[in-house]
Amino acid sequence: MDFQVYLELWWIRICIALLVAVIAYGISSVVFDRLKGQASKTKNLFDDAVIGAMQVPVNYGILLYAAWYVVDLIEKQFSITLFAEEKSMFIVANAILFAWFVLRLIKIREHQILKGELETKSDRTTIGMIFKILRVVVLVLTLMVVFQTLGLSISGIVAFGGVGGAAVAFASKDLLANFFGALMIFLDKPFAIGDWVRSSEKNIEGTVEHIGWRITRIRTFDKRPLYVPNSVFAQISIENPSRMTHRRIYETIGVRYKDFSQVHAICKDIEGMLKDHQDIDEGQTLMVNFNKFADSSLEVFVYCFTHTTHWQTFHQIKQRVLLEVGEIIVRNNAEMAFPSHSVYIENNAPADANVV
Repeated sequence: MDFQVYLELWWIRICIALLVAVIAYGISSVVFDRLKGQASKTKNLFDDAVIGAMQVPVNYGILLYAAWYVVDLIEKQFSITLFAEEKSMFIVANAILFAWFVLRLIKIREHQILKGELETKSDRTTIGMIFKILRVVVLVLTLMVVFQTLGLSISGIVAFGGVGGAAVAFASKDLLANFFGALMIFLDKPFAIGDWVRSSEKNIEGTVEHIGWRITRIRTFDKRPLYVPNSVFAQISIENPSRMTHRRIYETIGVRYKDFSQVHAICKDIEGMLKDHQDIDEGQTLMVNFNKFADSSLEVFVYCFTHTTHWQTFHQIKQRVLLEVGEIIVRNNAEMAFPSHSVYIENNAPADANVV
């Protein structure tokens, strides 16, 4: 039996097809690895993204075409029909492979931008939202191709959506509210990923980690994840301390009543110290005033702003300022007050007075 006769045997042709597919898969992997190495040497990151996105769909496409060939041989050999619409299924498979490639390309480009490998003027929130929209567009277009190929009328689906739209909208009103809440965050940009946000209305405070279509994940300061539906942000006031321009020192210092004569000098020295302090912004409101005759102290009001907005640095600056305020009080031969009570006893009461 010669080689031509062997080729006419269906099971040998299947074995050859599978062997060729495995060899092609291996060659494809080697070729893509080398292409990745060449692409990494260039400054353009788009070729890296295209090659990285293409490798897996191409490799699986090779296996898919081999499987398709095997199925076709089996159908012809045993006169059976495994797939009624082979041509349609072939188009659907290719559409899915292409969509897979595009989705991988979108993911890699997003990763490149968020890692800072690609320069952009947009913030992380805008970038994330744009790539989410791109993914939705790719999925919708792919589904339209698949439905049309399989004989499902797109116009009929759209008509059904119009008829049942009201019922669907009512049943999923919370989901739609969260979706439009995400759009509000994208358009108004009250906060972005990495921002510190808080709201006393809903006891929300922490760092924004992720903004999704339905929920936003916030990491609280005790490291717990807090999942907030996006619709909540349309109903509450959100404070974004990350966007502050300065941090404020707002303190009241108590001086003893017996040191009243030194209060004016103390206020003047503290004000001079703050104006000369390199970490205090003299261009902002700066006040040092004797403010109140309190129950057990003379209150000196200190109000100023630091250049920095970094929380830890601010507290270090505030510590230095308060220590210097204390030193100024001591230099003026005064002391800081603490809660106390003075009892005055009359010494001219009658000797035989009854004490009850």
